[in-house]
Amino acid sequence: MKINKLEIENVKRIKAVKIEPTKDGLTIIGGKNNQGKTSVLDSIAWALGGERFRPSQAQREGSVIPPNLKIVMDNGLIVERKGKNSDLKVTDPSGKKAGQQLLNEFIEQLALDLPRFMSANGKDKANTLLHIIGVDATLAQLEKEEAELFNSRQAIGRIADQKEKYANEQPYYPDAPEAPIAASELISQQQKILAKNGENQRLRENLHKLEQEHQDINDQLAELLRRQTEVEEKLRVAKLSTKDLHDESTAELEKNLADIDEINRKVRANLDKDKAEEDARNYRSQYQKLTTDIENIRSEKAALLNSAELPLPGLSVDAGELIYNGAKWDCMSGSDQLKVATAIVRKLNPKCGFVLLDKLEQMDLDTLQEFGRWLEAEGLQAIATRVSTGDECSVIISDGYVEGHDHPIQEEKKSGWQPGVF
Repeated sequence: MKINKLEIENVKRIKAVKIEPTKDGLTIIGGKNNQGKTSVLDSIAWALGGERFRPSQAQREGSVIPPNLKIVMDNGLIVERKGKNSDLKVTDPSGKKAGQQLLNEFIEQLALDLPRFMSANGKDKANTLLHIIGVDATLAQLEKEEAELFNSRQAIGRIADQKEKYANEQPYYPDAPEAPIAASELISQQQKILAKNGENQRLRENLHKLEQEHQDINDQLAELLRRQTEVEEKLRVAKLSTKDLHDESTAELEKNLADIDEINRKVRANLDKDKAEEDARNYRSQYQKLTTDIENIRSEKAALLNSAELPLPGLSVDAGELIYNGAKWDCMSGSDQLKVATAIVRKLNPKCGFVLLDKLEQMDLDTLQEFGRWLEAEGLQAIATRVSTGDECSVIISDGYVEGHDHPIQEEKKSGWQPGVF
């Protein structure tokens, strides 16, 4: 439903205004400041939206005639507010009377107060869109899961980075054995050799002693003849037992014992590096899995939004923000912001074919034209104000009137006695 014609008298700064907005496209109400442009929009909102849109000082200052509003919709519906209390009168095309409830079926509240939507924060805008397409609860759950997975992945990634950094800082000794060497085995070998060498030394000392005795016996041959045979036998045995003796060196074992601490230090360093690299690989694997999980959730979100009936091609929601053609709200052009807001209003109530916009002087002429063409293509009506008196304006409001129109309304003067006046 759209507005065919509107007539406004004595509302705020308006004295008398008649406007027939363009059915499809942009109708710009121009003029200088404080001439009554915004009063036109406030009047429409009050007439169609009900008492919540009633201006705090609705009647024009200085006027004794109460506000009078009349709006004719394109479906033949006539909406009027007039009289001392500005009572609502709604007449359908058949002549039947109705009220605000009927208007509410056709009029989207947001269409009457679009600046409120456009000035809302990003989250509220996104929630409005998600609510009207019916995916707000499901998407909220998916985004919660995504956030949890993202935080887990971030923690795992930090640990993986730390493990990799630690592993890279560790020295590595390719010549070291795979496992630490046990010193006890080398010590046992050393002890055996030392014991054997000790026994060899004892045998050598025994030989020396017997040789000395032999010398003594020879010197005292006469006196020791009786012992000669016994000693000679012992001598023979002793010679046989020492004939093939060979002392082994412990130098290599002593060196190995001296080197064992250094070797084991290298082994432990290699084991630490291997463990760090293994930990890093494990955490990196966990990171990749979480990345896959996050991508799956994002795919679910995309599929959910793609399957939803969005009000505008290229419009979506990501991380609680409206996204249009890849841009967030604060990065959208003024024209794109208006497109998004208007499309959402239409989605909220497809029966409502118009929106009210204020302060379009913030847009250049090219942006205005682009927005107007889009409205025409979409079959939408926008009634807007702009501080301007240029050719882009459909009508110019000056001192409460439409420039170029007759001023049919004559104010009633307050009665009062004045000297010389009858």
